[in-house]
Amino acid sequence: MMAQYLALKAEAGDCLLFYRMGDFFELFFDDAKLAAQVLDIALTSRGEHQGVPIPMCGVPAHSAEGYLARLIKAGCRVAIADQTETPEEAKKRGGSKALVARDIVRFVTAGTLTEEALLEPRRANVLAAVCEVRGTFGIAACDISTGRMELEECAPDRLGAALARLGASELVAPEGLADAPAEAIARPARDFSSDHGEARLKALHEVATLDGFGSFTRAMLAAAGGLVAYLDHVGRGSLPLLLPPVARAGEAHLAMDEATRASLEILASSQGGRRGSLIEAVDRCVTGAGARQLADDLSAPLTDAAAIEARLALVGWLHADPLLRGDLRAVLRAIPDLGRALGRVVAGRGSPRDLGQLRDGLSEARRIHDFLKGRSERPALLDALLPALTGHGALTDLYARALVASPPTERAQGGFIAEGYDAALDELRRISGDARRAIAALEARYRSDTGIAALKIRHNGVLGYFVEVPARSADPLMAPDSGFTHRQTMAGAVRFNALALHEEASRIAQAGGHALAAEEAHFEELTALAVAARHAIAATAAALARLDVAAGQAERAAEGGWSRPEIAAEPVLVIEGGRHPVVEAALAAKGERFVANACTLSPQDRLWLVGGPNMGGKSTFLRQNALIVLLAQAGGFVPAETARIGLVDRLFSRVGASDNLARGRSTFMVEMVETAAILAQASERSFVILDEVGRGTSTYDGLALAWAVVEAVHGVNRCRCLFATHYHELSRLAESCEALSLHHVRAREWQGDLVLLHELAEGPADRSYGLAVAKLAGVPAPVVARAKAVLDRLEKGRAETGGIAAGLGDLPLFAAAAEQQEEVVDHLRQRLDALDVDALSPREALDLLYELKREAARLP
Repeated sequence: MMAQYLALKAEAGDCLLFYRMGDFFELFFDDAKLAAQVLDIALTSRGEHQGVPIPMCGVPAHSAEGYLARLIKAGCRVAIADQTETPEEAKKRGGSKALVARDIVRFVTAGTLTEEALLEPRRANVLAAVCEVRGTFGIAACDISTGRMELEECAPDRLGAALARLGASELVAPEGLADAPAEAIARPARDFSSDHGEARLKALHEVATLDGFGSFTRAMLAAAGGLVAYLDHVGRGSLPLLLPPVARAGEAHLAMDEATRASLEILASSQGGRRGSLIEAVDRCVTGAGARQLADDLSAPLTDAAAIEARLALVGWLHADPLLRGDLRAVLRAIPDLGRALGRVVAGRGSPRDLGQLRDGLSEARRIHDFLKGRSERPALLDALLPALTGHGALTDLYARALVASPPTERAQGGFIAEGYDAALDELRRISGDARRAIAALEARYRSDTGIAALKIRHNGVLGYFVEVPARSADPLMAPDSGFTHRQTMAGAVRFNALALHEEASRIAQAGGHALAAEEAHFEELTALAVAARHAIAATAAALARLDVAAGQAERAAEGGWSRPEIAAEPVLVIEGGRHPVVEAALAAKGERFVANACTLSPQDRLWLVGGPNMGGKSTFLRQNALIVLLAQAGGFVPAETARIGLVDRLFSRVGASDNLARGRSTFMVEMVETAAILAQASERSFVILDEVGRGTSTYDGLALAWAVVEAVHGVNRCRCLFATHYHELSRLAESCEALSLHHVRAREWQGDLVLLHELAEGPADRSYGLAVAKLAGVPAPVVARAKAVLDRLEKGRAETGGIAAGLGDLPLFAAAAEQQEEVVDHLRQRLDALDVDALSPREALDLLYELKREAARLP
């Protein structure tokens, strides 16, 4: 057995091996040690290997899903080695001592889950593959629980933003890829062939050309090849549901890098969970599919004005009719997760319950179609969605006749085919039922004939049906002429068989076996019909999800007084009464009111310097405007009285950086890396929020960097920007930067205490109020008093010398300074000055003369 295990373990590679032994999955050696630690189960030992006890642990096969979920969450990958034959078949093949054959039937990894118990209902589970073809990166991504597959390509500098948008649970890349993320799983480079990928997709979707699905580049097809090859590997030759690929254009979506997504807390808060994130504050979807679609919308906002307006029109239509919206949401709430049920069915892991969910979901989709079709003034997006909600009448009618009202999750025991669907099956069930009634009558007759009132007919998996009597009443049945045959003696009971009982038991077993076989055949037929209609069913699931998102967005807008944004062609950002959705929700939960603020950026006033005290609301103001842009371009209403937004191509947020010890980066280094990315990538159509650039280093260095960054954003990038700072000296830039204006968050000191008003006002901040904030935070009074004395001395020195910004007003602007040539260094003079002529031999002097002559020829 151990030889068989070791061979399978070698095949499993770095995956934990679940080795099936009877009713358990066992793990051995290091796998057992790791699994026991993660699962908090007992670690035992079994026999010896090379003179050392073999560590072992195990989990029950019937509850393996729960253990698998915990292992996957801990970052493990698992190979399932199951028995491929029964013990009887093994004995027939190789005698009484033959080992049952086992093989790896599946790899369970984070990105290849389909089981309902292993997936989060409101979060997509994305598997992605990335590769490089001639300097361009191809990305293939799919959620195999629903079959959705997207292909895209991007330049190397946009790879991080693309992968951050996908948020893949698992990423595969070819071996040796230099720029592969650290978490990527290496796969053979031969799998990432564009020709191989194209051929696999054609075979998978049974087409001669992929032109009907879109235009795909070599990089996209190479990534698709690697993705499909990996799915084939983990499924051991069995592929899951994969819908026709969709080409995603990178420019069609608002680009955000990983740092920006983390800063804005779009799908997860800084604590790592959904609580406190943007999606928690926005999500009012009533289905898991809708919540997943909303997450995708927020992760990839649009940059096409027509597509944004189409989404907004549908949200606005539902927002204007609360009764219609309420009825629609009530129906949607009862619809099962069609996409994931279909994914399990196509992957061969479906159950009768999944078929029942398809029946119920498709029937409700038709009901929604009929409900909405009769409405007037429907928006264009709704008209585009309605055809996908119908067309399944024949399938749902068949499923309604074939399946019971509430099919079970397991099909091994049968009972899911409805009565009246198959007359032969009904007859087998009748025979089985009659036999059971005959056994009950037989039990009553035996009691009467023997006079033993405690006699019972029981059943178990070993003996089948048998007669059981208390031990004190067993003697009459032991007699040779009693008609009973002794089977087993227990501590307090004795078990017997009887000819009539054996005959009835045989009838039950035969009829029951035939009935189960008939139900299994029907299940395969019904499953094949769903597989054949998988594309149409998936389209229905997608349409329902889009309707749920629109209805949820409308509900959120009505709940919070949000407004429909206006999408403008010019690069403006005009927001009246803007609010931060997450902070506002948190304050509302405590009965407090959020202070709304306006933001009016335009080509003539595109960069705001925002000053004011800590805790005054600067960071909140910056983030809320970024989130309003994101929500608007995702196609939803926004938390503002009015909003007019010029389309943004890239969104950057450098707010609240923290250190990254795993990469050896300090907080300041992280800040500089993020700032460098902004300066290199932001265009005139970008929107940037920067908070306290320059902190974390010396005052002079920090101010110098902040000054230069502001000038670069203003004069080179020329994008819309909100720049929060405590450097009052930067206010001098308003004199030289024509599109820069000064603003501050208001605060007042009242009777020695700081009062934060959270209101934005024009003009520079008069003070930072740092000592007042320290006092508010509970810094001991003696420390605050000492700081006050030091501050007074520093301010006196600044008044006498002009402060650290003295002389900055004479600096040329960034653009002009960048054009100045760097000081030319006279290398020849340096070398001659360092030369010891007396130490040179005649030959060395001649060689040096030739070398200096060559160097002089290279100078401009």
